[in-house]
Amino acid sequence: MAGETTPPGGATRYIQTTRGLLSYSQLAPLLAERVLRVETAIASGTFAAQAADADLILRFNSEIAGDLVPEWAGRWRDAEVTVGEHHPPAPHRVPMLMRDYGADLRTRLENASGKMGELLLELLAFAEGRLLSIHPFNDFNGRITRLFLRELLRRLDLPPVDLVPTDAAGESIYFAALRAGDGNDWRPLMNIWEQRFEQFGDTNE
Repeated sequence: MAGETTPPGGATRYIQTTRGLLSYSQLAPLLAERVLRVETAIASGTFAAQAADADLILRFNSEIAGDLVPEWAGRWRDAEVTVGEHHPPAPHRVPMLMRDYGADLRTRLENASGKMGELLLELLAFAEGRLLSIHPFNDFNGRITRLFLRELLRRLDLPPVDLVPTDAAGESIYFAALRAGDGNDWRPLMNIWEQRFEQFGDTNE
């Protein structure tokens, strides 16, 4: 459901990196630098020749984490995790699920490309919600999902809408929509995507 795995009881997270054992707050700015670099590459069309599939998602993970956590960056999740109330699929299922995700996404792209309407909103809701539900990586799933969505928006010639809720109320609605997506109900996320486009238009008039 949600993008990142959280420890129980609000405990501080630590990750072993090539820079030593870092708290998540120490790691966050390093990740932000790498995310910005990939976002710039996306905007310039660097990844345009690569299919929008599981291999590209793996590449994004490697791009932002490969020099920090080389032991598992660019690899599928190898551990059981819990994300809030959501229990993502067992790790041995992740490679197959990601292959299926890529194939399903390709079909949806073929059907929805160039059309603003229900099919496009469902495509974007599926692309976001299903990827977060699978939770394919040990960490940084939210960041990778947002990068992948940026690439999809560029390919579909759609505006770079805000992808992160800006307040507590929006966060609650978003998490509820992700929970619905865990059950393959895309309507709540479709509504959020519709609002994202509307808000982008309002701020750019």
